[in-house]
Amino acid sequence: MAKQTGPASGRRKTARNAERRKRAKKEVRAVLGLPVLHADTAGIDIGATEIYVAVPADRDEEPVRCFEAYTGDLRGIAEWLGKCEVKRVAMESTGVYWIPLWQILADAGFEVCLVNARHFKNVPGKKTDVEDCQWLQFLHSVGLLRGSYRPEQAICGVRTLLRYRLELIRFAAEHIQHMQKALEQMNVKLSHVISDLMGVSGLAIVDAILSGERDLRKLAQLRDPRVQASEETIMKSLEGDYRPEHLITLQHSLDLYRHYQKKIGELDQKMETFMSELPDRIDIRKYPMPPRRKKSRAHKAHNTPAFDLRTHCYRILGVDLTAIDGIDEITAHTVVTEVGPDLSAFPSEAEFAAWLRLCPNHGISGGKILSRATRKGKSRLAVALRNAAATLYSSQSPLGEYFRRRKARMGPAQAITAAAHKLARIIYHTITTGEAFDPEILARQDEKQQQKKEAKLRRQAKECGFELVRMQAAQA
Repeated sequence: MAKQTGPASGRRKTARNAERRKRAKKEVRAVLGLPVLHADTAGIDIGATEIYVAVPADRDEEPVRCFEAYTGDLRGIAEWLGKCEVKRVAMESTGVYWIPLWQILADAGFEVCLVNARHFKNVPGKKTDVEDCQWLQFLHSVGLLRGSYRPEQAICGVRTLLRYRLELIRFAAEHIQHMQKALEQMNVKLSHVISDLMGVSGLAIVDAILSGERDLRKLAQLRDPRVQASEETIMKSLEGDYRPEHLITLQHSLDLYRHYQKKIGELDQKMETFMSELPDRIDIRKYPMPPRRKKSRAHKAHNTPAFDLRTHCYRILGVDLTAIDGIDEITAHTVVTEVGPDLSAFPSEAEFAAWLRLCPNHGISGGKILSRATRKGKSRLAVALRNAAATLYSSQSPLGEYFRRRKARMGPAQAITAAAHKLARIIYHTITTGEAFDPEILARQDEKQQQKKEAKLRRQAKECGFELVRMQAAQA
């Protein structure tokens, strides 16, 4: 039987949608009889092509409207919300579809709350965009939604450039792998005797190979004097089957690698301009950059921006985060771009660590703790802090001692999370108070912990009828 179409079927469909909206409202009120805290709220469900907006039922004859995702329609959403006297907006979206609407609503003076899709559930029954936006509006009106943190627009601009820069680095790394594969297919073992194929020696030898040089002695003499491999070893590694198809692949991969390196350099100039426009939190002329301390990372990290990143981070944050053991310029830059200098959105160090998902998330049922694992998430700052914590293993600092104690007690993975948690608390304290990092504070804390441990051992020995004597005193 053919499906009936036409004006009559369209009216029936509209009537069914209206009835569904009324039923959804009744189900919401039946499920939660909560007082309305914010009556001037709206809920928005954002898609790639359609955006559904819901306002309180008493603000408009048609409280739920569907808009297209074009810029003119986004401005129409802001205009309609203003006519409905809405001040707060809760939106839910996947991907990056929410960013243009967020910027337009924020510029229009609305208080925008971006909700994680995992933090709210739909009303019982069939899931639709109409019910989703109504459910968002209701939950936000009764104060049950918590928005995601988003720094100010100037910080977001630098963050966008940094994330794109990381993508360019990833693309360049893929072409390095293509070069290594082409060399291996020719049985050229250069990458096995030189630590960095993209270093001075590696690039000089590869360029000579591509220019037609096949004299192994001349190729080996292009190595830098700092290379540990001998000239004979490099000559043996360069003896291979130089087939034309592999040479073409090698040439194209090298050209693309250098192209990405050029684009990364141009992007660094743009990024430096963006960072120079960020406001100063400290006067560098009055409080100059403190001297660099000896850190666990002795060498400059690869892919570091070409400009003075450490000075910019010090000027923007007001403190030198690189003074903290394990934190380098790249990690400090990640702090700037992910959270910025204003941490007022986080009331305490614990709130900041919880937002980074670096603290235990206790699952309690029946008064018993069932799980202590951290919450799942992909915070770029948390990843950077974990990478910084992993470098503390060889650090002869109080933070290094803390990491090694944790590793012996709970294993490497949990020790890295615990050390990253401590780094997050230290970063929060230094930025919010403006005080420089003092490792002696951690040393004094370790000393107090050692005294407590010694007192406990003495008490246990006394209970068993023994007396503890220090080894130095006993030898004397």
